[in-house]
Amino acid sequence: MTVLHDVDGEKPIYIQIADWLENAIIDGTLQVDEKVYSQYQLAELFTINPATAGKGLTILLEAELVYKKRGLGMFVAPDAQEKLRAKRKEQTLLQIVQDLLNEASLLNIGTDELNQIIEKERKQRKGDQT
Repeated sequence: MTVLHDVDGEKPIYIQIADWLENAIIDGTLQVDEKVYSQYQLAELFTINPATAGKGLTILLEAELVYKKRGLGMFVAPDAQEKLRAKRKEQTLLQIVQDLLNEASLLNIGTDELNQIIEKERKQRKGDQT
């Protein structure tokens, strides 16, 4: 069973649904032109109201990450993965880098030391993947 992570948190459930679907598109679980879960399937999967699930799907539709086929449902748009990667690069990674640089500045960590920390983590992750 899939669980939403922030059910009692600040992020509305319909946003969490949209994020979950975006992650499935980015990681390739949902492929181009593949049918996306219906609002009723999402409602059952997450035990939420279908209208809430529909709001999550609407976010993807408005961002042109999915498209509708009348009577058949919604499908992953051909350029959805690229759009999402660009969006996350511009928004999420930029925010993380800004936060990292602010924290490094507070801790008086210079560029060289920060790069060493990043490289150490990168090497560790590579080792974990083999």
